[in-house]
Amino acid sequence: MQSGEDRTVWLTPPPAVRVKVIQGKASQDEMRFTDAFKIGRDKSCQLQLKDSSMSRFHAEVSFDGEKWIVSDLESTNGTFLDGSRIQQASLPDESRLEFGIGGPVLLLTIEGTKIKEEKKVEPPTSSTSTLTEGHGSVTQVMDRYFSKTQPEQAGEHTMMIRHAFERVHKKQSKKYLIIIGLVAFLLVCAGGVVAYQQMKIRNLRSLAGDIFYNMKILELQVAVMENMVMASADPKQRAELATKRARINDMEKNYEKFLGELGVYSKNMSEDEKLILRVARLFGECEVNMPKGFMKEVQSYIKKWQSSDRLNKAIHRAEVGGYGPPIAREMLAYHLPSQFFYLALQESSFNDRAVGPPTRFGIAKGIWQFIPPTAVQYGLSTGPLLEVAQYDPRDERHDFEKSTQAAARYLNDIYNTEAQASGLLVIASYNWGENNIRSIINKMPMNPRERNFWKLLEHYKIPKETYDYVFYIFSAAVIGEDPHHFGFDYKNPISD
Repeated sequence: MQSGEDRTVWLTPPPAVRVKVIQGKASQDEMRFTDAFKIGRDKSCQLQLKDSSMSRFHAEVSFDGEKWIVSDLESTNGTFLDGSRIQQASLPDESRLEFGIGGPVLLLTIEGTKIKEEKKVEPPTSSTSTLTEGHGSVTQVMDRYFSKTQPEQAGEHTMMIRHAFERVHKKQSKKYLIIIGLVAFLLVCAGGVVAYQQMKIRNLRSLAGDIFYNMKILELQVAVMENMVMASADPKQRAELATKRARINDMEKNYEKFLGELGVYSKNMSEDEKLILRVARLFGECEVNMPKGFMKEVQSYIKKWQSSDRLNKAIHRAEVGGYGPPIAREMLAYHLPSQFFYLALQESSFNDRAVGPPTRFGIAKGIWQFIPPTAVQYGLSTGPLLEVAQYDPRDERHDFEKSTQAAARYLNDIYNTEAQASGLLVIASYNWGENNIRSIINKMPMNPRERNFWKLLEHYKIPKETYDYVFYIFSAAVIGEDPHHFGFDYKNPISD
């Protein structure tokens, strides 16, 4: 009678697998396995992870005689190896396993897989140089006593010195070889440490990015659920919604932890750079994936604001009208960045009577510069002067409160659909026109990792007007976090 357990005996024992729990709850944060092990929610699993994303028996890691493999055990939410969903796959030397989107994450390392480097020590070469020439020169003495060729006439004294030198030379050569070997070994070790640290940083950056974009996926799922809850008021859906919100909070904490380990906000960084990173995060962009040159570009737009009095005048108008805190509260009610306040800055300089030029889409009006079709779509009534480039008190686009509520709903729809939770992509869409940006966005893969403003910058050509629009808004938001630091005489306009 045979038991169901794997009792395979290997002639050469398989290398051990070290497992580190990056995200999720387990009895131990680090474990080591030399035999096959199952991962799941059930108590009988060698690695038990108590999480709603886990199936009772979710996955198994086993050795097939040549390599370690990971197999999905028909789980509900899937097993992801280094970001790709798998049914069965070989484990690389170091890999990342995730169970369901936003679920537990493990880091697996196979022991004994470091690349070995062999160092050859070349034998020392001998060279002679004549210091003086003539009878009794140093060269002649060296030739007589230390040359490898046998002299025709060599006395007992000469031969004794030659034998003694050979013995000393052998000992010294051995000693030097040992020293050279030790130095080479230490250099290899030092290089290994540097390589390990670099690999660790790459892995941490990758894991941080994974957590961030999984967080974004959850945000989008929650947005869909919130619409369903508002429509049905189902208590089960409300409970699930609360669970997902809590998971997003946990993922944010893990992401912050990785940022700390990576030293993203390092002490050597300038205050400008820290504020730029912070605002990128507030707009829903991943700091660790920020494109090269983005910071310098933002700093150049900050200088443009500093060279004009437009920002000071606009913020003063917002302060007099009391626009800042109400706009921030309205955006936060939809889980949007309160920094969308600066979108109205660029649209109208906070002038609620602003009227745009005639276009084929109609005339934009109000603090948010709604065109007529969008205004009607989001519940605003247009006045009798719809086709006249003139302020109309009967047009609700000029009503600060109603138009701000409509703007928040409009921005929320873009954020949760085409823009895939990328705040800067929302801003680009708002300026370029929803229908125009869709033709570009729809070319991008439908997930937050590939559909965001960083990818738009790197792979697509953006019109100069939209490019300026986004960078002026972003740089104004950076200034707004600490106006005095940038030489402006006002307080953060969106803080109560």
